[in-house]
Amino acid sequence: MTSDDEFDDDFGDIDISALEAAAVQNPKTSFKRPREADDDDNAQRAKTTKTEVPHTRLLARRVLQERFGLDEFRLKQELAITRLLDGGSSVVVFPTGAGKSLCYQVPAVAFKELDKEALHGSRAPEHSGVTLVISPLIALMKDQVDALLRRKIKAAVLNSSISREQYLMTQDDLRHGRLDLVYCAPERLNSEGAIDSLKAIPGGIRLLAVDEAHCISEWGHSFRPDYLKIARFAKEANVERVVCLTATATPKVAQDICDAFDIPPEGLFSTTVYRPNLRLLAQSSTKETDDLAKLVTYLRSNPGPTIIYVTVQKQTEKLAKDLAGNGFVAKPYHAGMNNDLRTQTQEQFIASESLVVVATIAFGMGIDKSNVRNIIHFDIPSSIESYSQQIGRAGRDGLPSTCLFNLSTKDFHMRNVFTYGDRPSARSLRLLLSDICSTKRKHLKAGDTFSVALYQQSKEVDIGAITLGIIYAQLELHFHLFRAAGTQYSIYKYETKNAGLIASDKSAEARVIGKPSNRTKWTTVPLDSLALSSGIERKSLVRKLEDWNDRGAVQLKKEGVLNTFRLAKPLPTTKKEIDDIVKHLDTEMEAKELQNIQRTKDLINLITDRKCFARALAEYFGELPGSDGMREECGHCTWCETHEQVVLPDEPPQTPDPDMVKKVLAACSIRDDPRFLAKLAFGIKSPRMAAEGLYKSPVFESANGCDFLDLVKVFTKHCPSTV
Repeated sequence: MTSDDEFDDDFGDIDISALEAAAVQNPKTSFKRPREADDDDNAQRAKTTKTEVPHTRLLARRVLQERFGLDEFRLKQELAITRLLDGGSSVVVFPTGAGKSLCYQVPAVAFKELDKEALHGSRAPEHSGVTLVISPLIALMKDQVDALLRRKIKAAVLNSSISREQYLMTQDDLRHGRLDLVYCAPERLNSEGAIDSLKAIPGGIRLLAVDEAHCISEWGHSFRPDYLKIARFAKEANVERVVCLTATATPKVAQDICDAFDIPPEGLFSTTVYRPNLRLLAQSSTKETDDLAKLVTYLRSNPGPTIIYVTVQKQTEKLAKDLAGNGFVAKPYHAGMNNDLRTQTQEQFIASESLVVVATIAFGMGIDKSNVRNIIHFDIPSSIESYSQQIGRAGRDGLPSTCLFNLSTKDFHMRNVFTYGDRPSARSLRLLLSDICSTKRKHLKAGDTFSVALYQQSKEVDIGAITLGIIYAQLELHFHLFRAAGTQYSIYKYETKNAGLIASDKSAEARVIGKPSNRTKWTTVPLDSLALSSGIERKSLVRKLEDWNDRGAVQLKKEGVLNTFRLAKPLPTTKKEIDDIVKHLDTEMEAKELQNIQRTKDLINLITDRKCFARALAEYFGELPGSDGMREECGHCTWCETHEQVVLPDEPPQTPDPDMVKKVLAACSIRDDPRFLAKLAFGIKSPRMAAEGLYKSPVFESANGCDFLDLVKVFTKHCPSTV
């Protein structure tokens, strides 16, 4: 699965004048002017007009106007930015499109201004440091960097999308202090050689900006293990200050983020999720309902740029084709498409006034489009957080926009595929622990390292890559067995580009690596054996190769990704120790499974409750009634407009059919894992299932109308070793 992410538009603040004009033209729709600050903010603003305005606040306003072309800050942007310029760290929880990115872009530009004024000590221009932005989205990085460059703000990305020439140029710019901002993915903070190069930036990292910061929290809806390592990196790299940004954080998640970076309560800046220009509608469908016909009728009555969210890639293709057959200009978008086609679709959507894009959650992340008129959830989203993020992509221009939620029990199957597919079986957990704590590692002691090819291990133990990463994080954080020490590669090879530069390098590392081969284009460097024979650490040899690559002496190629872990203590050796860990992990995985099930139930309950949708959404994110000035009813959601409850169709799951069970057992001889058999019948793919060639079997997905946990119970009876 991919995580539910968003794109923050620098210029996505609500256009108040346009909003009010629209409300006058359409008096049937009740819109309310959003408050730009709470009472405390207004009091502070009034106070600063009577007394001297702090210098850093004046500087922030000047940068906003001169470099970003905006007249004033919105919401609590100014408060968060001023805190950062004064040396503090912040957590920023603003809704999608509310301008979170300005909260690190303005400080990034202002730091050099502060240095020129020598208010924070004397720094040479090339030692002003950099703002490092951590984001999981390549599209977001590219769009933001392009926008910054148009404003003559020096920014760059470090990710797989850039060419070798761009990479070398960025490294040179970093070494000479020419960049204000550099963007990279969280995984890069674990890459061998990358951490040292980031630490070595002249002037250091002035500000670490963590986008999608809810991924830090295990209570968040898209927890990512790589995010756990960002706080550790911040300490090790002596980052001066941190700003964490997210659009979806319940009070618990916000507290987790604050705790991870030691940010006090006064560093948290959050605003209401209420968007007065969004009309939140919902409708229910039975299994017999013609959802396509209903969708066609809706789109003809509600024209304009539209995003329709579905769950799986193949459905984007089918629904887009069906809509095109009904006269709409519609295109699919999903992560499985090639990059050129995705980019073309994205650019067409940005320029169009009528295009309908049928997409998985991959779409919307990195889309700078203010006039999206419709967001339609054709399938059920995974959580309230996901729903909130995705509807936030509508109406960023402040004009009336509609968000339609289609509630159907037939969608539960695909939602359950993701929920139940993430949890490994107890058998898989035992295999994993046996592999980690294998005989060959029994001699290792604290401080020693071992490496694992996680891709291969995922297939061998039948655990998906994302879940495997979460398990390793548990072993690190809960059991303190080891610490992730980054990634490395089993094979390093290079092609010589400047032999003279290599020949002039008289360092010990250069002598050990030796001269390039004259017989082949690529010279392979046996790092492990060279380190052992020379006594020079492997990482020093890697650093030398990276340095040659950065300076254009060689073109470096790395293959065979390995994740390295440094032991905090010897690995468990007894069956009891390993069984205890397996039991704990299984309990944690079960709790996560139940949590994800509950997230979907919470969303369904919100839609089917006898209550204003907008009010219920605000309260879910911790806003107390009346705290945002919003009325008890928004006046423009399905409940407020009709006061009729949206009802989930009464279509209970089927009881497992004995004949179906017999067919599954006849098609598959595996009897050591009832959860595996249940996945086969339900239609959940796994690495082991691929190896067994069972995807094309007629029994795959033959029981998708049943309750998954009922299937597990049925197949447990046929697996003697697990009874």
